[in-house]
Amino acid sequence: MKALNKETAAKTQRPERIIQFGEGNFLRAFVDWIIYNMNEKTDFNSSVVVVQPIEKGMVDMLNAQDCLYHVNLQGLDKGQVVNSLTKIDVISRALNPYSQNDEFMKLAEQPEMRFVISNTTEAGIAFDPACKLDDAPASSYPGKLTQLLYHRYKTFNGDKSKGLIIFPCELIFLNGHKLKETIYQYIELWNLGEDFKQWFEEACGVYATLVDRIVPGFPRKDIAAIKEKLQYDDNLVVQAEIFHLWVIEAPQEIAKEFPADKAGLNVLFVPSEAPYHERKVTLLNGPHTVLSPVAYLSGINIVREACEHEVVGKYIHKVMFDELMETLNLPKEELKKFAEDVLERFNNPFVDHQVTSIMLNSFPKYETRDLPGLKVYLERKGELPKGLVLGLAAIITYYKGGVRADGAEIVPNDAPEIMNLLKELWATGCTQKVAEGVLAAESIWGENLNNIPGLTAAVKADLDSIQEKGMLETVKGIL
Repeated sequence: MKALNKETAAKTQRPERIIQFGEGNFLRAFVDWIIYNMNEKTDFNSSVVVVQPIEKGMVDMLNAQDCLYHVNLQGLDKGQVVNSLTKIDVISRALNPYSQNDEFMKLAEQPEMRFVISNTTEAGIAFDPACKLDDAPASSYPGKLTQLLYHRYKTFNGDKSKGLIIFPCELIFLNGHKLKETIYQYIELWNLGEDFKQWFEEACGVYATLVDRIVPGFPRKDIAAIKEKLQYDDNLVVQAEIFHLWVIEAPQEIAKEFPADKAGLNVLFVPSEAPYHERKVTLLNGPHTVLSPVAYLSGINIVREACEHEVVGKYIHKVMFDELMETLNLPKEELKKFAEDVLERFNNPFVDHQVTSIMLNSFPKYETRDLPGLKVYLERKGELPKGLVLGLAAIITYYKGGVRADGAEIVPNDAPEIMNLLKELWATGCTQKVAEGVLAAESIWGENLNNIPGLTAAVKADLDSIQEKGMLETVKGIL
């Protein structure tokens, strides 16, 4: 078996046009995979310089393989099982700015640089007032980026054609807006002046993005077989699902510079990210939150098995297509396609997604993912959505604890105040008190849900049915 490097495997040299803050699994399996496809299928012709955002990271491992590695995509694509391996060759080099700060700052001097992409975790886009302009480098990611932008501004004497296009991929709603605000804070803190601020505003674009791809990461259990198949000793293989979506809130002229659509990729340039964020939360996270307790209390442990189950599978379909989809404002065909993609993701034969892993903090999840849909459905249809109501009753029943029909112990896990509230309510032995007490918990909902017409009675009826007939029979009753 060969080592993996540019001596043993082909590596195309391309102009360095992208600075990427972050070397982790997600960026390598998502952004760098997208750039690879753009290079292969369009005239994008760009390579990436990776910058390690924190002091300890993986750039040494990357450089040891000349930044070559494979992406292993697994899942269903239009019903067909896919398990592919692709060699990604788009990273030209990887830098640690803590030990190579001069090289890091010199990236700003390269005239062809055009894009900055980042994923520095949700905590990465934060303002740290302890950062100084002459730190080598600033500890925060927005601090490093401001240092780089200021150096570029000075190097090219404020030339507006040398601005950068910035795509943050951190999992924060409106991440671009947050990053821009933080850069402004550094401009003020470091007294970088109105001229630089104006250059940043007019020459650079910081665009909010929504990213979506499940990336399990390094395939520990499959790695020996993968290396055998590749005949390369690749220690940076990264596994990911087939599905990918990148929504970028930016004008169409940016799309022309970043022609992912021409490579047939699911990358959308849109006027507002908000409806796509709402679509993901509603049609992916929403069904997850209610299918988990319904499936678990029906004796099912894995999401895929829940989708395949003759009763619970119909319940999931009902919640997604007949209830939650009816509450969204994007075109129907687009929503239907997204929902079908979500079902393929739930059915991924390579992922054993335990339903119990989804059930931590179920009440706050229901509040953000399902409650808005319940209210809109009631407003639009004049009746409560039976599937979403049953999902709430299933969460309440799961939090009772006890033993499942097959003898498995039910072990709910949540904030102590929620656990104590449920314990006290179930101790009354009265489902009316349980329903009223949970719905009245303003600490969870921010309001008293007993005020939603018919909800208390509907939740109580479902709780009674689950106690008397069991979960599966209760589900059958609403299909």
